Amino acid sequence: MQEEVDEVYSELVRAFVNLRLKPNKDLLADLINKANGLNRANYTSESLKAVDAEVAKATAVLNNSEATKEEVESAQIALQSVLDKLVTKDVSNVQVPSSDVKVVNNGESSALKTGDNSMVVPFAFTGLLAFASGVIVFKKKKD
Repeated sequence: MQEEVDEVYSELVRAFVNLRLKPNKDLLADLINKANGLNRANYTSESLKAVDAEVAKATAVLNNSEATKEEVESAQIALQSVLDKLVTKDVSNVQVPSSDVKVVNNGESSALKTGDNSMVVPFAFTGLLAFASGVIVFKKKKD
């Protein structure tokens, strides 16, 4: 009986000595997802290469179950740094499908008109209905 207790105690002490806190990798995973979700057409290839390299390193740290807190923090800082340094492309040469854009020409200058006014009427009607309901409730409270 005492031998069993001593053996279990030794195993427990060994497990306690080997116990270490695992770092939280949620922020690192979020940064990797953010980097993978970028619209790559908006950024230069050079800056995207730097992001891809850091994403590969950060993914290795994320998948490493033995990664230390310092390694995780270092990967987070490095990935955030390259994300902050992304260079956008010059959008003046980007072609937009003509079905999505209308060119408005008013005299000397022309501008792109995106979107439409199709939702103005429902919102205006809803606002008017809410106002009328408020007036009715206010009158009933006075009586």
